[in-house]
Amino acid sequence: MKQSILFDLDDTLIYCNKYFYFVIDQFTDLMSDWFRGHGVQPKEIRDKQTEIDIAGVHVSGFQSDHFPQSFIGTYRYFSDLLGRKASPVEEDLLWKLGRSVYEHAVEPYPHMEETLDELASRGHELHLYTGGEMLIQQRKINDMKLERYFGPRIYVRSKKNVEAMEAILREGNFDRKSTWMIGNSIRTDIVPALSTGIHAIHMKTDTEWAYNIIGIDVEPKGAFITLDQLRDVPVSIYDYLKQLGQLPSN
Repeated sequence: MKQSILFDLDDTLIYCNKYFYFVIDQFTDLMSDWFRGHGVQPKEIRDKQTEIDIAGVHVSGFQSDHFPQSFIGTYRYFSDLLGRKASPVEEDLLWKLGRSVYEHAVEPYPHMEETLDELASRGHELHLYTGGEMLIQQRKINDMKLERYFGPRIYVRSKKNVEAMEAILREGNFDRKSTWMIGNSIRTDIVPALSTGIHAIHMKTDTEWAYNIIGIDVEPKGAFITLDQLRDVPVSIYDYLKQLGQLPSN
């Protein structure tokens, strides 16, 4: 039975968070060096940067400038707090460091191609639903040649929430009983999927951005599955449909 399957991009099909963590490590090292002798601990620096970054996302969604702005905001916060004079040169360095995260090479998660190939070969319709800015996300899509799987069925939104998911489902006239959302974020992938009445597969990651971690207070109307590996997606969907009697049992 043909299913419509929406995939998240970052940290579902390709790596993303690890590059942000790498740049945050560099930022923390710089700040620790600049504020040496002021008693600032690396955890304090990281916590403030996370706080400022997430606050920006809540206001205006996934905008690329939020990340470097969180570096500068953190720098100014501790400069004001501790009486250290801010430097335009240091701020410029932080801005460039923050922007560098968008220049990393694109790396697929294990079994990305095999998973998409298998689902497509079974006749399922694949969609890509990602948060961010078109220019940045399109580069990743192009580098991974993902249009061969998704064609024009690609949605890039600055805010990934229930309203955005609902709009996509309505505009595309999706059959919700045969539609799936697959992603790593509880906040932007799983809760919106469950809230709009479609199936959801949560792809666990080793480490998760604090913004993505929220409780689930929605009762699933269909399947809600948690997996560790992409290659388990096709068989999980197959097994669920078989349990419903929509596929042969052998």
